Amino acid sequence: MSTEVTHSFTLPLADPAAVELAVTGGKGSSLARLAAAGLPVPGGFHVTTDAYRAAVAGAPQQAIVAAAQDVDPDRPETHEAAAARIAEVFAGLEIPAAVADAVRAGYASLRATGDSPAGSPDESVPAVAVRSSATAEDLPGMSFAGQQDSFLNVRGEDALLRAIRDCWASLWTARAIGYRARHGIPADEVTLAVVVQRLVDADAAGILFTVDPMTGSRDRVLINAAWGLGEAVVGGQVTPDTFLVARVGGAVERTVSTKEVRTVRTADGTRNEPVPAALRDGPALTDEQAARLAALGVRIEELYGVAMDVEWALHDGAPAILQARPVTGAAGQVAVTEVWNDSLLGDFLWTNANLGEALPSVMTPLTWSLVQIFMANAMADTDIGVPAYGTIGGRFYMNLSTTETVAQALGMRKAVDAAYREVFGRLPGQPDIPVVPIGRGELIRRLLPMVGRNLTSLVRDVRAVPGFLATAEQRGTALRRRAADVGDPAVLADFWTTELGPYLEASSRVLRGAARQDGTKLLTLRRDLRALLGDADTETLTSGLSSGGQHLASMETLVNLREVALGRLDRETYVTRYGHRCVDEFEVSRPRPAEDPAWLDRQIAAAAGTDVDALLDRQERARAAVWERLERLSPRKAARLRSQLDRWARNARDRERARSEVIRTFWALRAFAVRAGELTGLGDDVFYLTVDELLDVLRAGAGSGAGAGSRAGESGRDVVPVRRATYDLYRSLPAYPAVIRGRFDPVRWAADPDRRSDVYDEHGREAARSDQVRGFPGASGVTEGVARVVRSVEDGEALLPGEVLVTTVTNVGWTPLFPRAAAVVTDVGAPLSHAAIVARELGIPAVVGCGNATMRLRTGDLVRVDGERGTVEVLTPAARS
Repeated sequence: MSTEVTHSFTLPLADPAAVELAVTGGKGSSLARLAAAGLPVPGGFHVTTDAYRAAVAGAPQQAIVAAAQDVDPDRPETHEAAAARIAEVFAGLEIPAAVADAVRAGYASLRATGDSPAGSPDESVPAVAVRSSATAEDLPGMSFAGQQDSFLNVRGEDALLRAIRDCWASLWTARAIGYRARHGIPADEVTLAVVVQRLVDADAAGILFTVDPMTGSRDRVLINAAWGLGEAVVGGQVTPDTFLVARVGGAVERTVSTKEVRTVRTADGTRNEPVPAALRDGPALTDEQAARLAALGVRIEELYGVAMDVEWALHDGAPAILQARPVTGAAGQVAVTEVWNDSLLGDFLWTNANLGEALPSVMTPLTWSLVQIFMANAMADTDIGVPAYGTIGGRFYMNLSTTETVAQALGMRKAVDAAYREVFGRLPGQPDIPVVPIGRGELIRRLLPMVGRNLTSLVRDVRAVPGFLATAEQRGTALRRRAADVGDPAVLADFWTTELGPYLEASSRVLRGAARQDGTKLLTLRRDLRALLGDADTETLTSGLSSGGQHLASMETLVNLREVALGRLDRETYVTRYGHRCVDEFEVSRPRPAEDPAWLDRQIAAAAGTDVDALLDRQERARAAVWERLERLSPRKAARLRSQLDRWARNARDRERARSEVIRTFWALRAFAVRAGELTGLGDDVFYLTVDELLDVLRAGAGSGAGAGSRAGESGRDVVPVRRATYDLYRSLPAYPAVIRGRFDPVRWAADPDRRSDVYDEHGREAARSDQVRGFPGASGVTEGVARVVRSVEDGEALLPGEVLVTTVTNVGWTPLFPRAAAVVTDVGAPLSHAAIVARELGIPAVVGCGNATMRLRTGDLVRVDGERGTVEVLTPAARS
């Protein structure tokens, strides 16, 4: 008597068999667990690993294995060749009738249960998400997350079958093939499941933590919510509402934010759009909805036995659970978060102006450890017992109290305060700068040995500038490419020790040298010119950094876009030269623009329709007019000033080039981190380790293969969940004030409905609120225009020509938007900040460092921007509805 073997090609989402990793993969197993517990998971079904095996059985599987046998783990070209051969197999793959019929039946079940989301063009044709679910993605030492494809807004049986086949094919990309080859996973053992779920057309979405973010206890649940899909919240493109829900009694504390944008579903993906005025300042959840979500979070925590991080969506008032993951590594352990907060060290004054442009967001631990190396080499040695810089809630801040203490002790307070204005801008609220409690004699005793060391090292760093800049682009690019090609953990650790780490130190020291080639002249010349010529003429004369065929690094990205568009510069050269400059330039967990094939086309489109040459020519004529007036008044003084300004401009260009090359170094550091994640099996967990911890993992696993590397990484894995939870918590909060005095609790501040975004003083001595928007003169000129509040550079396409760009902070990634703007207004900035420098080069009025511009101004306000006085006046408020 024969026994017929049956195969389950599909399974209902909550089927008991679906919790098996070998049947439905990591993602499918997790969703099956949630659905089986009766939680509101969007309806769907699994396409099991049996379906994959049936589809590739016979000749296709033989061709796949044959192609994979030719792969050398250390030769990327063999990965590409195998991937191309296997892609041809899937391009001609016929899905077996039995598998196709099972998929059609599962899809029909969604139609039968009415699970098509509201607003679908055809309610009988549900829109679904089709997501790969690898069987190895949750195994110890493996990190397959993101290596296989997912597809959204799939409609119809034929499209669904194509998407499933494409998910299977994505199991055999060059990256995945190389990854498995390095980890010794045989090609004939690899399988893939697929999860098919209806899309939730979310009215609101967000995340919740089932822990008290201040104490780590489970007394309260934290919920972040915004309108539309959850991408805007997760991506930090919108400041979400915050709800704190007590587990006992269900009391709700809420902080409602102004939500300018929302992510919505389209026929072929998602897009950001302005939030309707009627919803912008309203809560995305009612208290009842927040309490209901909190209760679901508690149920999920009870199911998993650990505190959880949950993604959710709301449609027509009904909640849906999209994903849930633990925020601790040990079952039953109370989730705790680390404290990343140097403001707790004492009563000091902190600001995030200047370097905050390149570090506007919460830093991952790996980035912070690398930034500390950078700062230790880019700054003079002034250790007086408290840090000159640090993190507050994971964000970078400078401690002005350390410099003020030294300035007072040495009788240099007036000169230092003038330099503050150039580097950090006007401090909102006019707070006092408290000094470090240390006696003058003790302070001088500590400083004396540093003075000699600093002078010696500064001479060395200044001399190194020309030689370093001559080869920096080639060296930085070569280091990045070599880091990505290393095939052994021990070799990668040695590469850091002997080459990449020392190069980070060297490039950081060169930036220090480039900024101090003329001592403090870079900071004081503008101050002296203002006393002689006034603000307007000073701004005009100091805008000539991109003229005569020489360009500031921040402007080169814009000028050469035109060269690419005209065919005079090839695309590869542009991407290699400028593809490292972006928002969050120091954050190594963020992909560089060059890693996105569509980036250059978006840049060209953003700059289209603007005449950069006309703007630069206008500034050249304005400078010529100022020189003519000055030469008539005093030819001798004009000649002396021209020489000083020419030297100042050369040094400013060197400083900007050196900064650009430091960022190129951080691109190489990102390549090093990504490769370390691949070689150790840690994946993106590497970003939650410090560089020293990561090197320990690499060295402990050296020479023993992937398994040893994985075991060596266990000590690192132990700290990752708590650090990831800490990072997620701080990332969920609004951007903190530009100026902070004293001890600052970012979570309590975020929960305060009367919080200020410009200044915080622990002692409650902030200046009175004002509806007037005042900042620092960034670029002279007066203009009127309609304000456009833009929260992120990704939303910059909303800026129309002739509008006033209003945003929190800009950096080089924003440069292509500037020619469109009639004026620029920022919360954070100073005369030497990106917004001010680029605006001066283009002759666009700018007011920077306002602190409260994005709070006080709304899209649609008619405003007058006075870049000479540093004021923004609302002439006609936008219509409110």
